Amino acid sequence: MSWLTNVIRPKIRALVGKTDVPENLWHKCGNCGQMLFHRELEQNQFVCNYCDHHMRISARQRLGMLFDDGEFTEIELPTAAVDPLKFRDRKRYTERLKDAQAKTELSDAVIVAHGSIWGHKAVIVALDFAFMGGSMGVAVGEAVIAAAELAKLQDAPLIAIPASGGARMQEGILSLVQLPRTVIAVETLREAGLPYLVVLSDPTTGGVSASFAMLGDIQIAEPGATIGFAGKRVIEQTIREQLPEGFQSAEYLRDHGMVDMVVHRHQLRNTIARVIDLLRRTRPAAEIVPLVTATAAEDAAEPVAAANDPSPAEERPAADD
Repeated sequence: MSWLTNVIRPKIRALVGKTDVPENLWHKCGNCGQMLFHRELEQNQFVCNYCDHHMRISARQRLGMLFDDGEFTEIELPTAAVDPLKFRDRKRYTERLKDAQAKTELSDAVIVAHGSIWGHKAVIVALDFAFMGGSMGVAVGEAVIAAAELAKLQDAPLIAIPASGGARMQEGILSLVQLPRTVIAVETLREAGLPYLVVLSDPTTGGVSASFAMLGDIQIAEPGATIGFAGKRVIEQTIREQLPEGFQSAEYLRDHGMVDMVVHRHQLRNTIARVIDLLRRTRPAAEIVPLVTATAAEDAAEPVAAANDPSPAEERPAADD
């Protein structure tokens, strides 16, 4: 009996048993519910093939989509105090940070990188929603300031890609202090004459939308992105009115003047490159034609008028008979 159980049965199970299927081969669209094969989804830049829903992606994936040939250099972020308030709710704040770091392989919810877009130097600061909801604490504030300093050092435009639920509550007032600090960082870019572009992704809310995320010289948003400060339900309960359909969506903000353009993810890189090219072009694309003054135009017109002026024809000699 042991021979049948220990030898024959395992061999039969090995022959007819199911092979292990790798995880994450299929992804479910959060909008239409369709199952999408991971390779096709990645080739389509994580946009649903059926309903065109733009899925959330990591900060490194965004950088790879925007920089030339997907090549970029990340900078080492300034060190920030860890758990300055010794905060604890159901878990210690330090434990939450370790879990998020292991999940995303990031030190915090932000990446700062530099490279080129269509040959133009550019610096990008991107938030990652997978790291504690992309919340902004001291580390994120320091990263935005470092990105602005790097842009000034390289004489390059700065592109911010927020994806955040707002300020990080575990750092209390220290997280709120990052709002004015990031605003001042953006102002230093304007003083240096450098473009500042913002790509609003899903979601951009809370303290991030109340600071550096809404200060771009050009405000670009992805289709369907949720953009606002407080949540829709909180606003409805406060004003005791039902909000209009599509409220806080990228398209709604564009129609009401808060966003300059809503750009599909497939066209995002080319759009950013064209904007940078227009803002940073130092030479005209065509030959400069000198401006002709009125006096010069009159002087140039006199010989032409004399040549075209009909005058009496000279008498011709009679032809020989």
